[in-house]
Amino acid sequence: MEPVHQIEGRAIPFGRKNVDTDVIIPAAWLKTISREGLGRGAFEAIRKDPDNLFDSAEFKGAPILIAGDNFGCGSSREHAAWALLDMGVKAVIAPSFSDIFSGNAFKNGILTVVLPQEAIDRLMEVAQTDPVSLDLDAQTVTTPFQDRFTFEIDAFRKHCLLNGLDEVGLTMARGDQISSYEAKARAELPFLAAGTSVAA
Repeated sequence: MEPVHQIEGRAIPFGRKNVDTDVIIPAAWLKTISREGLGRGAFEAIRKDPDNLFDSAEFKGAPILIAGDNFGCGSSREHAAWALLDMGVKAVIAPSFSDIFSGNAFKNGILTVVLPQEAIDRLMEVAQTDPVSLDLDAQTVTTPFQDRFTFEIDAFRKHCLLNGLDEVGLTMARGDQISSYEAKARAELPFLAAGTSVAA
């Protein structure tokens, strides 16, 4: 997982409320065993409209998505986070998120930012023409027009995102402690060691 510090660029002013995971990535795309290519199926129904925001020259590949209330509701499919990543989205800003989606996004290195509706409305306005900047260290979202919105984030999630630590990375970071425990266990409990035979 890549560390997240600052994300800057165009933000897709989507704004729709109650977008469920079936809208983010339809069930037909869940048959794949690879994360790659899921971006093609992201928001498939919406992208059938040739004038959709996701494929417009202005917003294609934008790293930030601005959404409405209750983003990511519905099923628990992790494919929704994979699809967003594959289409280049590194952060989603919304008034609220489904807990399961927020967890899946975090585990895949996507920053979810909760801001009040007034801030969302302002960012939607700015995003029509100008970039938006997120700073995880400072926990701020800013615009070129001196707008500055602060957001809260769980300290553990912030630490993991800043350091690019997923569950495997967290385990590997404790490699010395794990090795020390295993050495102690072999010394104190030799019968647990592989290949040790127990006399009948």
